[in-house]
Amino acid sequence: MTATLKMTHKAIGVEVRRGRYDIVLDGHAAGSVEMNETVEIPVEPGGHTLQIRCGRNSSRTQTFQAAESQTVAFRCTGKSFLPIFLASFVVPNLALQLRREAK
Repeated sequence: MTATLKMTHKAIGVEVRRGRYDIVLDGHAAGSVEMNETVEIPVEPGGHTLQIRCGRNSSRTQTFQAAESQTVAFRCTGKSFLPIFLASFVVPNLALQLRREAK
């Protein structure tokens, strides 16, 4: 059996970085998600790394454990506080936010 990674691209309010985000799972391209969409990707049970990218912009790498038949949900957005938004022009991995959602 496998687990499921559920990725939602949604922001509350205005989002400047609205493009398609590429999903990088364990260092390999695993798909993409458009604004206001959700995708589900089957993953093997165990430990994984996750990142989203949009051109030179990216999120920080997150790690997660997936149990058999479990759905692990994340939400991604390009929205951030102004100081972080400005810093992301120098540090591209601050540009996108990736947050795990509660069960």
